[in-house]
Amino acid sequence: MGRIDIHCHLLPGVDDGSTSVAESIAMARRMGDAGYSHMVCTPHVWPTLENNKMTIAMRVGELQEQMDAAGVSITLLPGGEMHLSRDFLDTPIEDLVTYNLAGKYALFDFWTERLPPYFDNCIRRLMNAGIQPILAHPERIEAIQNHPTFIDHAADLGLLLQCNLECIGEGATTVRGRLATQWLREGRYFMIGSDAHRTNTLERRLIGLQRAADLVGQTALDRLTIEHPMQVIAGE
Repeated sequence: MGRIDIHCHLLPGVDDGSTSVAESIAMARRMGDAGYSHMVCTPHVWPTLENNKMTIAMRVGELQEQMDAAGVSITLLPGGEMHLSRDFLDTPIEDLVTYNLAGKYALFDFWTERLPPYFDNCIRRLMNAGIQPILAHPERIEAIQNHPTFIDHAADLGLLLQCNLECIGEGATTVRGRLATQWLREGRYFMIGSDAHRTNTLERRLIGLQRAADLVGQTALDRLTIEHPMQVIAGE
């Protein structure tokens, strides 16, 4: 098995990611060339988008057929990037979009200047339901950039963290790049994903893959891009 991209916006026309099947195929082909064998399609799950467990599974199946026909050797799996809001507390557990729809691991993000007052309750609700929450790209979130000691609070909550390749590739040139580099070296991340949206940003994300190997070594990178993602998609 090759690397597993645990976070990407590959499904065409469903969010701000790929705009066409052709673009999705081009992205997947390039990821295959970079050593990836699996990609988890994690479209945004917002109230304004018609992305849910049923539609995501259907669209992943359709895209897999089209990629197989195009000769792209990538296995697609369903997932979602849920947005953490106050309404999240009222969303039925059975409606949450989890990795591989297995009900074991869930990816989410939030976009606020300060940590929302409902944050801890949302995390505890997931964990009480037997779902392990994973926060996408904490290095990109303003509330965390403003208070980087959040990373310790995340560990206390039992929250797992997923880093973006693009941020690693930026290094010291940006705040998010500095945080990603620091937290990667400190072993704070559980997984690394591309968070790929379009072909025009894919190469700079893959630069981050090589930089991650330079920062922590190949064995650690394999844990973050193969071993831990395998646990997640298997629901272990």
